[in-house]
Amino acid sequence: MTDQSAPLAFPADFVWGAATAAYQIEGAAAEDGRTPSVWDTFSRTPGKVRNGDTGDIATDHYHRYPADVALMAGLGLPAYRFSLAWPRVRPGGSGPANKAGLDFYDRLVDELLGHGIAPVATLYHWDLPQELEDAGGWTARDTAHRFAEYAALAADRLGDRIATWTTLNEPWCSAFLGYGSGVHAPGRTDPAAALAAHHHLLLAHGLAVGALRAALPGTAQVSLTLNLAAVRPLTGAPADREAARRIDGLANRIFLDPVFHGRYPADVLADTAEVTDWSFVRDGDLAEISRPLDSLGLNYYTPTVVAADDPADPAPRRDGHGGERSPWPADRGIRFLPADGERTAMGWPVDADGLYELLTRLRDELPGLPLLVTENGAAYDDYSDPTGAVHDPERIAYLHAHLAAVHRAIAAGVPVRGYFLWSLLDNFEWAYGYGKRFGIVHVDFASQRRTPKDSARWYAEVVRTGLLPPPA
Repeated sequence: MTDQSAPLAFPADFVWGAATAAYQIEGAAAEDGRTPSVWDTFSRTPGKVRNGDTGDIATDHYHRYPADVALMAGLGLPAYRFSLAWPRVRPGGSGPANKAGLDFYDRLVDELLGHGIAPVATLYHWDLPQELEDAGGWTARDTAHRFAEYAALAADRLGDRIATWTTLNEPWCSAFLGYGSGVHAPGRTDPAAALAAHHHLLLAHGLAVGALRAALPGTAQVSLTLNLAAVRPLTGAPADREAARRIDGLANRIFLDPVFHGRYPADVLADTAEVTDWSFVRDGDLAEISRPLDSLGLNYYTPTVVAADDPADPAPRRDGHGGERSPWPADRGIRFLPADGERTAMGWPVDADGLYELLTRLRDELPGLPLLVTENGAAYDDYSDPTGAVHDPERIAYLHAHLAAVHRAIAAGVPVRGYFLWSLLDNFEWAYGYGKRFGIVHVDFASQRRTPKDSARWYAEVVRTGLLPPPA
């Protein structure tokens, strides 16, 4: 029997870190040659982002990065996952690289290395150059080729110091929230466009893997980050299990099968036949998409519970993503229901078992492939008390439960190599503006003052010792 009062020890080589994204923290939206992204345009569109918030300033990381890196060092973080802004590196999405933009990432990487922090770079965290969206965005095949060129430019400049690269972050969100439900940039609501965007994002990933392999040292690690869903039927009834099959196809297998097996699932193609004929898939695409990877990143926050429509229950769809349109192509006849239990400030149920389920699934489906938890965290209604402290016991409990799930997965033979907490800083939370706080560091957006929360000190001790203490 396991001693519940004993701390849980993680492997000595386990990688600990925290994560951010360029548009959410950098600011400096029009400085040093950066041009608008789809999120600049979307956030300036009335009614798209709460309170009309934009990422123009965000947490001003572009100017404050030395202090932010020193803060990371003070917490003892061995690794930092960040994204590069495509319109800062290659304004307009094509043409020559922007020296001033790459100079910023040069300085950031050198600052990190100078503090003993390993930089982990993501090439795309949703900030598509607006000019490329005007030319069709991710529904246009050409965008995938422009992405591969951008990847090569970044690798040529930074590849001597960044050992780990991720092509895309959560392409499900880019395709289905950006082109399906419209709650993310660019705000389109066309299920056929969402599926075309999905395929071209995966093609961009594959082409970028090739470009990165050509530009980087042979020791570099190349990865992809997916927000896979722990899909559960509400009951064991056949109709509910069928609903779970369909959503699992659109959330998980529509990515895993092409990336790792070079094919699209036959049932997903059949389920979406009324939406699109998939004619945008060309010969050779799946060979590009399925180029070998060194690891897979998994982002996890909450499970997905589905059921067949119940004519006697007129409850509205609750898929956790907001908006009046569904992000899911071909989800007719399916209800999304909240899981039981406590919720975060996002209204998302807290359920660490979903993370364990996904990790063990990947162990079984992709044997031997190293895995990283590249995002995991929670938003709560944090505030600075009269003494200036920020107490967030709910976040500590959330992180504890999910790290315990990671530990359990490792004990079950899952090759989990690291964990990146989301997020280092409170920031611009996409369509929620500045109203949702995921950070372990509190940011007063008026003054830009940073205050480590209780969770930051708690996480720093876990990182320092490699031990997860018993729950409080």
